[in-house]
Amino acid sequence: MPAGTVYGVLLNFRGEVEALAPQMSQPPYKTAPKAPVLYVKPVNTWSAHGAGIPMPARIPEVEIGATIAMVMGDAGTVAGYGLMNDLSIPHASFFRPPVKFKCLDGFLGIGAQVIPASEAGDPSQFTLEVRINGEVKQTVNFRNLVRNASQLLADVGEFMTLHAGDVLMLGCDVGRPLAKVGDRIDISAPGFGTLTNTLVAEAI
Repeated sequence: MPAGTVYGVLLNFRGEVEALAPQMSQPPYKTAPKAPVLYVKPVNTWSAHGAGIPMPARIPEVEIGATIAMVMGDAGTVAGYGLMNDLSIPHASFFRPPVKFKCLDGFLGIGAQVIPASEAGDPSQFTLEVRINGEVKQTVNFRNLVRNASQLLADVGEFMTLHAGDVLMLGCDVGRPLAKVGDRIDISAPGFGTLTNTLVAEAI
């Protein structure tokens, strides 16, 4: 589990920016964001690899946000990378996502492994695959990032400090698959192994 704060990043895949471009000129923003758009996934959302993630009865499906995240080391360096499953309730807008959609208990699957930065290779070459009940539902290629890992880190550093143990996701692409209670979600990437979680009915 992370030792610090976990940050998600919006609008960091080109496909996501293109899909939401018509909304960017509308109030209240009226223009595309100039800096990275971040949000926090607090401790109550964290689920370990292999854990069941509780689904409230009022939610028929959740959106799978498969990504790879940077784990910070000392002095603003990247210590390593790990798989994450950033779940959310499907909603129409990704601008300033409300807590009620993104921060439910257990709504962040966290991979068991952190691959050292020295072994992970070029983040722009990362690819991952999402399977639901064994069937491939999404493939994500990190060549399609708006800001690559180093640029994202530099731009975030312009307005806030990331400390050792903090985690910064690289973002989630469009085409996020949906899953329901009983579904097993497997997120895998070469060299990273697999992050597995199953959606279970929330205890009453």
